[in-house]
Amino acid sequence: MRRCQPIGLFDSGVGGFTVAQEIFRQLPHEEILYYADTAHVPYGPRSVEELIRFATEITTFLVSQGAKMILVACNTSSSLALQILQERFHVPIVGVVDPGAQEAVKTTRNGRVGVLATEATIRKGAHGMRIQELDSSIQVYGQACPLYVPLVESGKYLSKEAEEASRLYLEPLMKASVDTIILGCTHYPYLEPSIRKIIGDAVHLIDPARQTVAQGKYLIENGIVPARDSRYGKPHHHFYVSGDLQSFRQVGGPLIGAPILQDLRQVSLDGILDGVAPQLISATA
Repeated sequence: MRRCQPIGLFDSGVGGFTVAQEIFRQLPHEEILYYADTAHVPYGPRSVEELIRFATEITTFLVSQGAKMILVACNTSSSLALQILQERFHVPIVGVVDPGAQEAVKTTRNGRVGVLATEATIRKGAHGMRIQELDSSIQVYGQACPLYVPLVESGKYLSKEAEEASRLYLEPLMKASVDTIILGCTHYPYLEPSIRKIIGDAVHLIDPARQTVAQGKYLIENGIVPARDSRYGKPHHHFYVSGDLQSFRQVGGPLIGAPILQDLRQVSLDGILDGVAPQLISATA
């Protein structure tokens, strides 16, 4: 691998920015390639077959662009496709489910953990299975949140609608007396203000982004993945979307910083698994 290769990461939309920001904090010399599959967001209601195909297409693209490591910055994709991706591709691939589960096991004091996630992630039950592997005494309560991702993707994560949705989704978890809640979708940390209004400060919220990037950092610090040489200069990050470019920039700019999104391109991956080259539809710089 070359000393200038970037880290690839992907999500259905802007949720993976929580992971990207952790890369900026923990690995400030590294560059990222970020792919947002906004043409297919939200992922929650989609079939397993579709979601595995999307993840495989995106990973194929990121690897073709020189990514030295992939962070699957999406709990739904991590739940359903991580093992398949790890078996298919030659670069290290890290998901967000296991880091979140490990942190929840360390954090809970009463052995009752809630999971807020998309419908597909809750159906899979990946967080609960991993937590049970680590500590079979812990009870896990999953709650699907189909309104959360659309609220974030439309920029309404601080709205009255977000608070009403949080009240609906959190009521069963509060009745179950959970003391720890995993934010089982990378979009959900942006909804923390509305979530905190309902649960207060006593319940621990787990955002897996920090632990996920820490795993990637471990791979770099131990020479499994080469560190980017700072002599290549300031990192230049690249962002790609499958859907509308301007709406992504409008919503994503306030979340990650508009200047960071200067290199933003709309790229179609249709047919990439059959050898069709990615198609650049539009770009802004």
